[in-house]
Amino acid sequence: MTGQDMHTKIIIDDTTLRDGEQTAGVVFSKRDKIMIASMLDSIGVQELECGIPAMGREEREGIKALVNLGLNARLITWNRAVIPDIQSSIDCGVSAVDISLSVSDIMIQNKIRKSRAWVKEQLRVALGFAKQHGLYVSVGGEDASRADMAFLVELMRITLAMGGDRFRFCDTLGILDPFSMYDRVRALREAVPELPIEVHTHNDFGMATANTIAGIRAGAAFANTTVNGLGERAGNAALEEVVMGLKHASGVDTGIATHRFRELSLFVAKASHRPLPPWKAVVGESVFAHESGLHTDGVLKNPSNYEGFDPAEVGLSRTIVVGKHSGSSGLINRYQDMGIAISRSEAIHLMDRVRKIAQQTRRPLNNKQLIKLYGSGHAQG
Repeated sequence: MTGQDMHTKIIIDDTTLRDGEQTAGVVFSKRDKIMIASMLDSIGVQELECGIPAMGREEREGIKALVNLGLNARLITWNRAVIPDIQSSIDCGVSAVDISLSVSDIMIQNKIRKSRAWVKEQLRVALGFAKQHGLYVSVGGEDASRADMAFLVELMRITLAMGGDRFRFCDTLGILDPFSMYDRVRALREAVPELPIEVHTHNDFGMATANTIAGIRAGAAFANTTVNGLGERAGNAALEEVVMGLKHASGVDTGIATHRFRELSLFVAKASHRPLPPWKAVVGESVFAHESGLHTDGVLKNPSNYEGFDPAEVGLSRTIVVGKHSGSSGLINRYQDMGIAISRSEAIHLMDRVRKIAQQTRRPLNNKQLIKLYGSGHAQG
């Protein structure tokens, strides 16, 4: 990070229970929500966006159940910038709200069919009501990435003057690249340095994590995430990717207990009926699976040769895969794990047969196949 931002504490506001549940077809039960919230809280996530009270009684009951847990994490709800929505949040017992406004001219003209002046007045009324009731308020700029920057600065200055606590810069359509994100967040920080910025990104171009980290490097102090990157359309920035990216690529430790990421990701995958792909960054089971002979030899000599961090940091372990691209070192190690010692010459002798089997079956060899192969090799010997 740069300059004065080097020592800024980064707050993760996880929105799995709100934007994550807005993934098409995903519905969390009350039990799921309690479990997800409790797990996020236990690993040290500082804020949870926990739902939309205006959706109805069942949603409000779910939010109240989370409030009653007495979590350390601050619970925040999503609201349109209208008084009835905010009142519904107050009735749920939360002390923090996000109030969302459409801020791009595209949406102002074509969605709400109003004017910039109307949006500013809407902000004043909604924010005024929320602050009168002692709420912590994040003002959410929907479609901020397509909005006029001067207008965003106006909205931020109104927010600051009325006691708003932060401004959420939303890349609602996921259209920015990290360079544009950095430039825009940096410009807003310089224009209104007293008001903290939150970044909310979507993954339509596969850049949600990169854009979130770029926003933080530009001076944002809050980052929205979801477990496994759940969310509307292509999803949001993934919690596990943002936290580990910040830690290892940017040198920023959020203080979150990452060793439970795999456990958390698997639970959310099951609750959302969205299986975790083996190749999923950070928490997929294949992230620390090595097959290529050169890579396997290197990682066995020293894991840092081909692993950016210790798999235990996220609750995973290393796997040596024996298949078409394997070498003798990997084969020796795999047999060693099964309690079988083979020599280098034996491994080299077996490799042709390993590759033939992998080519025929089009998959790596399992332990049963390897034991059979070892036995037949000795019988032939």
